[in-house]
Amino acid sequence: MTTTTLPYRVTPARVLRSEWHKFWTLRSTWITLAVTSALTAAMGAGLGAAYDGTGEGGMDTVVFVLLGTQFAQINLGVLGILATAGEYSTGQIRATMTAVPRRLPVLWSKAAVLATVALPLTLATNLLTFPLAQSFLSGTDQSASLGDPGVLRALAGNAAGLTLLAVLALGIGAVLRSVPTAIGAFIGLVMILPEILAMLPYAFVDEAVHYFPGKALEALTTAQPIPGATSPGAALPAMLLWTAAVLTVASVVLRRKDV
Repeated sequence: MTTTTLPYRVTPARVLRSEWHKFWTLRSTWITLAVTSALTAAMGAGLGAAYDGTGEGGMDTVVFVLLGTQFAQINLGVLGILATAGEYSTGQIRATMTAVPRRLPVLWSKAAVLATVALPLTLATNLLTFPLAQSFLSGTDQSASLGDPGVLRALAGNAAGLTLLAVLALGIGAVLRSVPTAIGAFIGLVMILPEILAMLPYAFVDEAVHYFPGKALEALTTAQPIPGATSPGAALPAMLLWTAAVLTVASVVLRRKDV
C-alpha cells in the first residue's frame, strides 16, 4: 500500500514544480516578461539619447535611467495578480486546491516562483539598461558608471523592490480573488494613495507615506540619498513588511474561505 501511494504524495517540492510549470505554460507570462524588459531598456536608451543636459533639475542618475520601471511596476504587479486571482476567474483554483488540500503550500510556491523569476529578470534588465543609456549621456550631468558610489546598490535595490511589489500584488490577488479589483487595489496602494495622503497637513502622515511600497521603491532606486526621503536601508525592510503583511492576510483568507 505504501509503495503504490508514495509516488502520488503531495510534497512542497512537487507543489513548487507544479506551480513552476503552470507559470511558464501561460502565454501571458512570456509576453509580460518580454514587454517589461523591452520597455525598461527602450525607455532608458530613449531618454539617454534625447537628453540634452538641461531640464531635469538634478534628478538622480539611476532614477533617470530607470524611469521605465514605472511600467515594470504595473506589468509585474499584473503578472502576480494573474498568478492567484487569475485562477479564481477561470475556476482552475478548484482543481489546484483539490490536489493540494492544505492550500498554503500553493500560495508559498506561487510567491517563490514569481520571486525567482522576477528578481534575476529585473536585475539583468537594469544592468543592461544603465550602460546602454549611459552610452548616450557621456559629458552630461547624468553621466555615471557602474563603479560610481551607490550605482550598483541602486540597480540591485530597484530589482529587489520590483520583485517585492510583484509578490505583494500576488498576495492582493489571493485576498480579493478578482483580477480587475486586485489591479485597482494594487495601483491605488502603490501610486494613488500615497499622493493623496501626502496632501494632508500632518507631519506624521507625510513621514509615514515615505514607507509606502511605491515611495520605498523610489528610495531603493536612488544612488544618492534624497533629502527628506527614507534611506534605502529603511526602505527595504518597509517593503518586506508590506509584502509579508499582505501574504499573511492572503494565508488567513485562503484557509478560511471556500474556493
